[in-house]
Amino acid sequence: MENVRRGQEGGVRSQKSADIRLSVDILAFEYSDTTVALTDIHLAIGRGEFIGVLGSNGSGKTTLLKVMDGLVRDYRGLVQLDGKDIKKLSPKEIYAKIGLVFQSPDEQLFAPTVFEDVSFGPLNMGFGKDEVARRVNSALNAVDMDSSARKSIHNLSFGQKKRICIAGLLAMGHEILLLDEPTAGLDPMGEYKMMDLLTRLNREQGVTIVMATHSVDLVPLFLDRLYILSKGRIVRSGSPADVFTAPKEMAQMKLRLPQIAELIYRLKNEDGVPFTKIPLTVGEARREILKTMKDTHA
Repeated sequence: MENVRRGQEGGVRSQKSADIRLSVDILAFEYSDTTVALTDIHLAIGRGEFIGVLGSNGSGKTTLLKVMDGLVRDYRGLVQLDGKDIKKLSPKEIYAKIGLVFQSPDEQLFAPTVFEDVSFGPLNMGFGKDEVARRVNSALNAVDMDSSARKSIHNLSFGQKKRICIAGLLAMGHEILLLDEPTAGLDPMGEYKMMDLLTRLNREQGVTIVMATHSVDLVPLFLDRLYILSKGRIVRSGSPADVFTAPKEMAQMKLRLPQIAELIYRLKNEDGVPFTKIPLTVGEARREILKTMKDTHA
């Protein structure tokens, strides 16, 4: 996994130099029962970024994604897609660029076969038969499901269903993907395959990705930048190294450090091992341990 970490390819891309595709400035959003779901949210997503919204269950992640997708509109504030107020855009204008993948694929898939499901969006956008077929085949190839076009949706695994949901958005030409817990319900290998897929879509096809998750162990490997959401507020943002600091601070947000970082932190602060930094991945930890051993025995 270490070789796919984005930071090894020159670090986090500068947001200042990137075109802002999606900006969110929410003063407040309340549910119908007056429960405040989001407060003082300010974030900007640059072209081609891979962004994580990290938070515990009930922190407001799904609501924030729905705001970004134009599904929730009765908020106080401004959300802009390519510089235009999303409230003033038609659903067709929004969904030509951006799409949301729900946590459960069964909420999104409805057609009998893979091909029919992925073709639904392009057909409703008015494309002809040949163009629809081209888009579907290209999208299925992008998610490594090109050999499954004629399969029944019901015969797919949970992870395969999630891939088909992504393919459905790609077939419509979406340039921005919003994903709600894309690794939830997957086994460890399934998690890695999903994140590898998303990384390839981001790097090779330039798809901008915003991923809501509470999986802190995956985050340092793949994401450019993080926003931590707690009780409907963004309480911290930056690179994984900036965001993951001390266990007590993370616990206040009902999160924890990545497991390897937790181990090194305890060795440093409770056992006096002279580590110079707290690594976030196994590869970083290995290098830090070897360096510390070398310095200790020098």
